[in-house]
Amino acid sequence: MSDAAEFEKISPTTLADVLGRERVMDSGIHPLWTPLPRVAGPAFTVRCPPGDNLMLHAAIYRAEPGSVIVVQSGDLDYALAGGNVCAVAHRRGVAAFVLDGVIRDVAETRELGFPVFARGVIPIPGTKKAVSPFNEPIECGGVRVEAGDVVVADEEGVVVVPRDRQDQVLRDARAKLAEEASQTLDDWEAEHHARIAKALRDNGFAG
Repeated sequence: MSDAAEFEKISPTTLADVLGRERVMDSGIHPLWTPLPRVAGPAFTVRCPPGDNLMLHAAIYRAEPGSVIVVQSGDLDYALAGGNVCAVAHRRGVAAFVLDGVIRDVAETRELGFPVFARGVIPIPGTKKAVSPFNEPIECGGVRVEAGDVVVADEEGVVVVPRDRQDQVLRDARAKLAEEASQTLDDWEAEHHARIAKALRDNGFAG
């Protein structure tokens, strides 16, 4: 199994080309402050029902350093976390939050330098009553995420690499990067121009 840190060297753009649309979270899951560093780490999965954030607050004490805590949330009306939760997660070595929900105190997370990818910000917190297991399969941003999948995220988006495909995806992504590095812009333009001209002809464009 590849070291998740190796994926920090590879853009979500390249990984998306290798993996396809089904492994890319929708554009609503975005960085809440920029510029931020690319993050990559094994998913620690959490499920929070509407209006409740208990299990995310518990997860920051259970996730291993380097983990990306990924949360399936039930709503956008209550914050899953605030500044202190992000600060403790950061201090304990959590790499990032990826949340299908919202947080508050975004200025504090920006000042901390703690990466949070989410749907937005709201100032009202959720309750703490609902218990559910950690590291069950969840859905976040339209993507199924399982514990140990590698989550790679930066300003380009969030990609989830299946745990059992990490080695092959890493090889394919490195090969793609090497191929791109060997091609000049002139080479790319010539190939692109020919491909686009063919596509226009094939689809009946006569202009």
